[in-house]
Amino acid sequence: MYLIIAVIILVFLIIFQIAKASEYVAVLKGEEQNRKQTNKVNGFLMFGFMIMGLIGVWYCNELYFKKTLLALPSASEQGEKIDSMLWVTLAITGVVFIITQIILFWFAFRYQESDKRKVYFFHESNKLELLWTVVPAIFLTVLVVIGLRNWNYITGGPPEGSNPLRVEVTGAQFKWIFRYPGKDDQFGKKYYKVIDNANNSLGLVWRDSAALNMKDDPATHDDIVMESTVYVVKDRPVKFIIGSRDVIHDVGLSQFRMKMDAVPGIPTTLWFTPKYTTTEMKKITGNPDFIYEISCDQMCGNSHYAMRGIVQVVTQEEFDVWMAKQKPAYYDAFPEKDPAKKDTAAVKGPLAVVPAKK
Repeated sequence: MYLIIAVIILVFLIIFQIAKASEYVAVLKGEEQNRKQTNKVNGFLMFGFMIMGLIGVWYCNELYFKKTLLALPSASEQGEKIDSMLWVTLAITGVVFIITQIILFWFAFRYQESDKRKVYFFHESNKLELLWTVVPAIFLTVLVVIGLRNWNYITGGPPEGSNPLRVEVTGAQFKWIFRYPGKDDQFGKKYYKVIDNANNSLGLVWRDSAALNMKDDPATHDDIVMESTVYVVKDRPVKFIIGSRDVIHDVGLSQFRMKMDAVPGIPTTLWFTPKYTTTEMKKITGNPDFIYEISCDQMCGNSHYAMRGIVQVVTQEEFDVWMAKQKPAYYDAFPEKDPAKKDTAAVKGPLAVVPAKK
C-alpha cells in the first residue's frame, strides 16, 4: 500500500516537473512552439493514462471481486435470473466501455496537432448518426425486455399448487415487523388507528369499537407477529406481502437478489425460493458468522443505517418445530384468554383432600 502511494506521488511530481519545464521552454522558444510541444506531451500523457487506467480496472477487479455478492451463488432460484441479467448488462456495457475509452485516448495521442496533417471538417453524417442511435437502442431494448420479464416473474406470485409460505413484512422506523397467518391460514384485519407499540405494533383488530366503527376480527387471534427475524423454508416458495407503517422503506434481500419498495397504504409483493439454509451458506462462504440480512434500501430517517433484520432459512422440519413454539400476538395482549394458561391453571387447581390413615 505504501509503495503504491509512493508511486502515485512520484508520478504527480514528474507531471509537475514536466509542466514547469514546459513553461521554461515557452519562454525560450516562443508561444507557438510551446503550444505544439505541450500538445505533444498531452498526447503521450493521454496514451499513458489509457494504459494505466485499463491496468487499474483489471487490478481493482482482481482485488475486490471476491468481496462482492457476485462471487457467491444466489441464495434463491429467482435470484439466478437476476444474476444472469446483471452479467449480460456488465458484458455489454463493459465491452462498450473498453472500446470507447481506448478510442478516446488513442485518438488524442494518434491525431495530435501536426504540421504535416490538415484537419478535415464535415457538417454531418446521417450514416454515423443512424449507427450510434440504432445500435444502442437495440441493446437497451434487449436489456429492458429482460428486466421486465424478470420483474413480472418475481412480482407475479408463486405458481399454483406450490404451497407457498406467506409472510407479511411491514417497515416501521426503524425496524421490520413480520406476521404469519395462524392455523386458519388467513391474515386478520388491521387498522392504523389502533396501533400500539407496546402490544399491537401492526394495529390488528382485536376488539369492538363503536367510536371507530370497528368489530373484532377473529382471524387476527391466531396470527404470529415478531420483529427482527423472519423464518423461511429451503426449497419452498415464500411470498412477501410488503407494506409500511410510516414512510417509504425498501425491503433489500441482497443475498437472494431481491428488492421491493415498502409503501404506506399500497401493498407490494415479491416471491422467491430459498436454495440454501443458513447453515449450508455458512459452509459455502466459509464464514461461521454468516447471516442472511434484510436491510432497508431506501433512506427513511436518522436511524436508517440501523434498520436491518435477519432471515433464517431452515428445513421444513425445523420450521414446523419453530412454528409450534410460537404464540399468537393476541395472547400476549390478552393473557387471560390464552388457552395454555387456562389449562395450566386447571392443573394447578384445588387438590383433593386425602383422608388420613387411622
